[in-house]
Amino acid sequence: MSELRQELLEIPCAGLGPENPLPDLGGHGDLHRVRNAEDLPVGMRRGIGHGHLRSILPCLFQDGYDRDRRPVRLPVLVLENEHLTATVLPTLGGRLHSLVQRATGRELLHRNAVIQPGNLGLRGAWFAGGVEWNLGSTGHWTGTCEPVHAAALTGPDGSPVLRLWEWERTRGLVSQLDLWLPGGSDLLHVSVRVTNPAEQPAPAYWWSNAAVPQTPATRVLVPADQAWRYGYTERLELVDVPGGDEVSDLTRPMAHRRAVDYFFELPAEDLPDTAARARERPFVAAVEPDGTGILHASTCRLRGRKLFVWGEGRGGRRWQEWLTPDGTGHGYAEIQAGLARTQMEHLELPGRSAWSWLEVYGAAALDPEDAAAEWPRARRAVADHLDQRLPEEEMDRRAGQLAALADVVPERVLHTASGWGALELARTGSTVSEGTPFAMTGAHTRERAWLPLLEGRLPDTDPLTAPDGTLVQWGDLLEAADGGWLVRYHRGVARWWRGDEAGAVTAWRESLEHRPSPWVWRNLAVAAGRSGDPAGLVEGYQQALTLAPGLRPLAVEALTELLETGRAGVARELLEQLPAELRRDDRVLLVEVRLRLATGEASTAERLLDAGIAPVDLREGSVRLADLWQAVQQALGQDRPVPARYDFSMTGG
Repeated sequence: MSELRQELLEIPCAGLGPENPLPDLGGHGDLHRVRNAEDLPVGMRRGIGHGHLRSILPCLFQDGYDRDRRPVRLPVLVLENEHLTATVLPTLGGRLHSLVQRATGRELLHRNAVIQPGNLGLRGAWFAGGVEWNLGSTGHWTGTCEPVHAAALTGPDGSPVLRLWEWERTRGLVSQLDLWLPGGSDLLHVSVRVTNPAEQPAPAYWWSNAAVPQTPATRVLVPADQAWRYGYTERLELVDVPGGDEVSDLTRPMAHRRAVDYFFELPAEDLPDTAARARERPFVAAVEPDGTGILHASTCRLRGRKLFVWGEGRGGRRWQEWLTPDGTGHGYAEIQAGLARTQMEHLELPGRSAWSWLEVYGAAALDPEDAAAEWPRARRAVADHLDQRLPEEEMDRRAGQLAALADVVPERVLHTASGWGALELARTGSTVSEGTPFAMTGAHTRERAWLPLLEGRLPDTDPLTAPDGTLVQWGDLLEAADGGWLVRYHRGVARWWRGDEAGAVTAWRESLEHRPSPWVWRNLAVAAGRSGDPAGLVEGYQQALTLAPGLRPLAVEALTELLETGRAGVARELLEQLPAELRRDDRVLLVEVRLRLATGEASTAERLLDAGIAPVDLREGSVRLADLWQAVQQALGQDRPVPARYDFSMTGG
């Protein structure tokens, strides 16, 4: 029999810091754009054109983290039987942090030795390692660095089941995971259900992302002979597997120089734009020459499979060092499984419905000759190995057992997360399964502050205190509510989110008539920049920084926008007025380098770069540090090579 227990894990952890109070008004770029969609199959083209997320509202960005790692004791939930020990982080998205084969003591996943956020998530903060559960939209989900609800209940065989659930705020969907280690099983079972409680359909996206250790001999095996290649050049291209790309065997993670995604084209009966082919069980495995490694399989709802590598070029290695700075070894790759064929697609989940499937994770144990064999034999060996360990009929039976458990009320609460689900249910009158209860307690002060809006009012707060992320789905209530500066601020954000930019500006100007606030002035600056009003942009940021001179996200945004719109002189004036401590922040220093370069002070810019700048929020795919270094060298008539610490390129070798 397995057991479920609560423990504390001591691990070096960087602080997440405060949320960024500036609402996402749609200015962030999308790393995963596809420019050649018209050349793709009909079903894929339809999915790529559906469900694009323009803003992370009502969530706020999480960019207040640092790189000052200190030992902390994180609560963990441990599910264990005689074969496996699974460790889950309930305060960090329910991440499966570790999966250990007990007989050998071997860690099956890439278990990061630290928790170090980097700017890779939809909200910014994301950390590498383990298995991440991604619901919502293309990218790393909004809850990846947030708590989830957790509870225990009794499984089909009397052993414990660990349930994790939470409300995904941008889509209004409920994620539910039931983790089960049946007695005697050497496979961790994860039953997933995604529910849309609303009447209207919602874009749906799910990918389970497993970080796995890689060596020069690691090989990824899937039931596919083709894959869609995405090399961060905004194109999807179909290549043959294993040898149809720029490397001799694309399934070898460490054979690649550059970062790349491969979305494997698994045979399926439900593809209208491909010839009918015999369906194979969906799986993906990462194995070593001795046949050991990790195996992931699922029921057929989860049809996508992917390999991601950072690449062995200098930029890829730099990213691995940045995200796993302690004990990286050869680093890691990711093997992933999703609802659609690629991560650029969203499906449509009908209203008042749910999708569910079963995933299993465990140690691979192939014959070494099979692990090293030619592609057809090697992939067939994994399929045979899976059939021997968990026949498809038995997997379907267990999926049914767990599905029957999905609506059972949890027996023992292990961890409590947000009250956002309870708040949304109070607004809509919708109901969800008793298996995923959402309640609001006295501890949920942030959520409770919105309850007066259900009664038609929203009391003002101190305008120098940052407002919460606007509940943009509450637009009708905001339009009808009584109040002062605050309700007009939120009304404007909700209008902007709906595409009514003129109406948003009107609401924000009305807010200023009640009480001036830096938040409204900043929003007006963004609106002015969008409409081509440089004077309004300057005034907005000047006023905002006068009211909130020490707010780092505001200072960085203001200086950047002023610089990029040709107002370097104004930006320089505002920079000189910032508090000394803020001037020393690496993110501000990076903008200062650009300012110095723009105002003819390349030598000063070079000195700043030579002193070392490490902006903690460097974005995935960004080459701004390397580009800036080269621009400074060009201005000085020099040709010093880009230092390794500034090379984060995902496309260079």
